[in-house]
Amino acid sequence: MPSNRVSRLFHYGSLAVGLGFGALGEATKRWSGIGQTDALSEGGERPAASVFLTRANIDRIVSKLSKMRGAALKLGQMLSIQDSNSMSPEISQVLQRVQNSANYVPLPQLERSIAKELGSQWRDGFGAFGDTPFAAASIGQVHEARLNLQLRERYGFEKVAVKVQYPGVASSIDSDLDNLQSLLLMSKLLPRGMYLDNTIRVARKELHWECDYRREAESMVKFGEHLANDPVFVVPRLVSELSSSMVLTAEHMEGAALKEAVNYSQETRDYIGTGVMRLCLQELFEFEFMQTDPNWANFLYNQETRKIALLDFGASRAYDKHFLDKYLLTLKAGMDGDREACRHWSTELGFLTGYEADVMTRAHVDSVLELGKPFRAPGIYDFGNQDVSHNVRSAIPVMLRHRLTPPPDETYSLHRKLSGAFLLCIKLGARVPCQDLFKSITAAYTFSDGTRVSYR
Repeated sequence: MPSNRVSRLFHYGSLAVGLGFGALGEATKRWSGIGQTDALSEGGERPAASVFLTRANIDRIVSKLSKMRGAALKLGQMLSIQDSNSMSPEISQVLQRVQNSANYVPLPQLERSIAKELGSQWRDGFGAFGDTPFAAASIGQVHEARLNLQLRERYGFEKVAVKVQYPGVASSIDSDLDNLQSLLLMSKLLPRGMYLDNTIRVARKELHWECDYRREAESMVKFGEHLANDPVFVVPRLVSELSSSMVLTAEHMEGAALKEAVNYSQETRDYIGTGVMRLCLQELFEFEFMQTDPNWANFLYNQETRKIALLDFGASRAYDKHFLDKYLLTLKAGMDGDREACRHWSTELGFLTGYEADVMTRAHVDSVLELGKPFRAPGIYDFGNQDVSHNVRSAIPVMLRHRLTPPPDETYSLHRKLSGAFLLCIKLGARVPCQDLFKSITAAYTFSDGTRVSYR
């Protein structure tokens, strides 16, 4: 895996050259009438949308970005939450394939990385250490290990998960994002309304946060305190002696990823969906601190204990109190079905400037009202019988075409989490008392001026 800026620049440069030659070849074929049909079309009838994204070039991109990891996957996450329907199916395929691929750090490189962080005798802290990772993510890979006897007695558990950051990812964030931006602009596949410059700027800040494992360790401890007595959620305990800015060691949690929950009973799916929705609202309006990565692999459900373990706190962040005030009032306006309040608070937040065309304002307000539907419905809301996701998706092309300003920076991460929670509940077909959860949690929220929201 490339670990320094020069080698990473070489990989991006060779990728650009390869794409260029691939595009030139495809353009020549199309000019002669023998160009390929779209790689994603089942019937092979639709012409490829771009000479850059041929089958061969898609393979080139996936191969390179799978090795690079880091910024490529982070940017893909941020683009995908704005809606995959706004991107070409070719670019969506690239993001999905890169996300699902696994390229591990070779053992000698791994040894050097951990020794640099924990010292040359780092294995002494473990009774056993699995050299082959059991999981890989955008900026690191995870190994199973067992603590030595002394640490086992101190912490009260033996089995741990050791997350090791890919070498070179942190120091190459800025150059990687610059190179990725150039590749995306070259392909001309993203619509103007994506505001790529702003997305890159926010991704840059969030990636620097996520590459700091000390910051993640602090966030893990903070969530452990918030959820210490929670009936549903549990947080792994940190092993500080075996953690650093690039290595994070914590209690190994047992359970199955929530993607398996679709096979559980309706009662269990309702239980999980209700817990996840409750946690999202608590993170915003009680803790005022949110873990913003909704990846299903970050939640493990233990069928024996009926507990949901939370993993990966690198994307955790706090939100400014004034932002939360306005965001709560926007959500409440959506819940109340109040179009004028939705427009007003959306403008206060920065989603709207006040100078948009009527079609844009209407599409945005319609979307807020749709997101308020689950909280507007009294009693149990059935996510298995909803039209919110379809209605919101249908408004996105209009908003991308007509919006005058990028979304507020805070909402990139916040909406990543909220959309993930909604999609999880939809996949599970969960039945959730959304209105009761919203009212009970937000009624205890104190605004900056000391007041509270009131419900009749």
